[in-house]
Amino acid sequence: MKKDKLYFLTFLSIAIIFLVVALIASQYFIKVSANQLIEVQVESSKREAGEFAKLIDFQLSSGLKREEVVANIQGIIENSDIDTWFISVFNWSGEEVCHPDKTKVGEQVNSNETLLSSLKEKNNSDDLFDLLMRKSNTSTSEIIHISPIKNSDLIIAANVNIKSISLQMSVLKSNFYLIFLIMGILVIIFSFIAVRVIGSAYEKQLELKNSSLTSEVVNLSKLNIDLVSYKEKVAVIPEQNTIEESSENEKQRILTYIRNELVPISIKDIAYIYTENTITYVVCFDDKKSTTNMSLDDMYTYLNPTLFFRANRQFIISIRAIDKIIRYGNSQLKILLQSKTSEEIIISKNKAAEFKQWLNI
Repeated sequence: MKKDKLYFLTFLSIAIIFLVVALIASQYFIKVSANQLIEVQVESSKREAGEFAKLIDFQLSSGLKREEVVANIQGIIENSDIDTWFISVFNWSGEEVCHPDKTKVGEQVNSNETLLSSLKEKNNSDDLFDLLMRKSNTSTSEIIHISPIKNSDLIIAANVNIKSISLQMSVLKSNFYLIFLIMGILVIIFSFIAVRVIGSAYEKQLELKNSSLTSEVVNLSKLNIDLVSYKEKVAVIPEQNTIEESSENEKQRILTYIRNELVPISIKDIAYIYTENTITYVVCFDDKKSTTNMSLDDMYTYLNPTLFFRANRQFIISIRAIDKIIRYGNSQLKILLQSKTSEEIIISKNKAAEFKQWLNI
């Protein structure tokens, strides 16, 4: 249940993040793409208006009358496509002289002078894009460039059909939204699948680690149970039987030193023996510490192997002194004694098997 909730929250997070990014990015890409499209059309219209201005100027310079030139231009542009960009001619008084829609001839020009001056000064299409977004429901046209004709009152105007271009922008916007929607669905689905796959692989590794840890805990628990059982078995063996079964080399007591005093210590009272700075120390269950001239190797030969174990190069421990056995490092064991010692008693990986076998005697 928790995993399903985690996957759902992951899916929801990816969806929300992508939605926020898509909303911001889509507006930017739409405006950039629209501006590029508009700029191409604006430049094309400027060139066309400039060519018309040169043509009219040439005809007037050649001696043609103004009326004939206007009639020729009207014949050229009449019934031309006005759905997007088109050319018209007006005079200084703002009256339409030539227009693709002949019914517009004689009417006053009605256009956004602020837009015209902005486009002329900045030479960009940001203002035109903003105008298109504001006037998307109108059918009016706007003049976006003018080319005055020398020695004449005529002016060539490049016009844009606001409604038609707005429709193109709407189609462009819809296409972008559709693309982002498809991308979003694919990104979210593949991200969710990737999370599931990676999550499942991680869960399997975690389960393997947990299984291994459980197995180690069980083995360690069994080891501690064996320790308790061995202690009980050792405790019920009569001392005299132990003496009979021991080898001839085993002693019942050893001589130790406390400062300059010789102190005999019973073997059964020894909790552990360790060496430090070439000195061998004998520690009893009552925490009394004394020293001996014998090395650990020599000491171990005099001890009952069923009661004492050589844990490592530094320690010999009594079965009765062991309090707990815990896992340590990589397959190593750490021995906690009933008598507190500042030194850690670590049984190596190679020695651990021998220790386990010793407990199972």
